[in-house]
Amino acid sequence: MNTLKIVFFAGVIFFLASCSPKLSPFSQNLVRQNGWTEDELQKIQYYLSDDIVLKRNFTRGSSEIVAGEIKMVNGRQIEEVRIPEGTPGVVLFQPKKDRIAVSFENGKDSRYLMFGPNPKVGDRYVLLAKEWSKNGGVVTYNGRTYQTDRESAFSALMIDLKKIKKTKVQSRVAKGRKI
Repeated sequence: MNTLKIVFFAGVIFFLASCSPKLSPFSQNLVRQNGWTEDELQKIQYYLSDDIVLKRNFTRGSSEIVAGEIKMVNGRQIEEVRIPEGTPGVVLFQPKKDRIAVSFENGKDSRYLMFGPNPKVGDRYVLLAKEWSKNGGVVTYNGRTYQTDRESAFSALMIDLKKIKKTKVQSRVAKGRKI
């Protein structure tokens, strides 16, 4: 009886794993190969490869807390915004050819992070910051400056290539019509 249960649960796990999307890193090479425009980039569903944690000092009465939570760290109040691995996001705009603004929250369009290709990781689109140091980076989110840890530097965008490849576009060119 126990063997039957094990086989059943293994089958269920295999079935569920085969249903979930297989995500691939989103890279500059994919953009070049497919010739995606800004409009097309906005139609792709993106996912986050790793957690991103944003923190900033919070001064009472100086901010509205929407996406974050207030924590006490060393006697200081810190606002924290956590974007977990696998969170879906969408491109809002493309300020430069190799930069995209991705939002992981509904609501204000000012809640986005910038991503761009990093040659150190195969031109994958990773989190961009105003500046990076050995301890972390400084990013703008919702119009405010936040600190993020160094692990966030390699948080990349992922896409479901299988789903994108299933989309077929039928197109034809009209030859014209003469009398």
